Amino acid sequence: MRAEKTVSISFRVTPEFKQLLEVAAAREQRSLTNLLEKLLFDHCRQLGVLPMEPATRKTTKEGTR
Repeated sequence: MRAEKTVSISFRVTPEFKQLLEVAAAREQRSLTNLLEKLLFDHCRQLGVLPMEPATRKTTKEGTR
């Protein structure tokens, strides 16, 4: 099984958000990225939102789908 390539993402947050993220990640012994991924995937599962199928991840001339 091949690991998926990762992409870089950058966004600004408040100092309070960053502090809470660091504390929560430390308590669960996770990296900041791993905790954010877990929270997002858990939330999406609860909403019934599924990840895109590999075939739909391809880009088009207009951009990504």
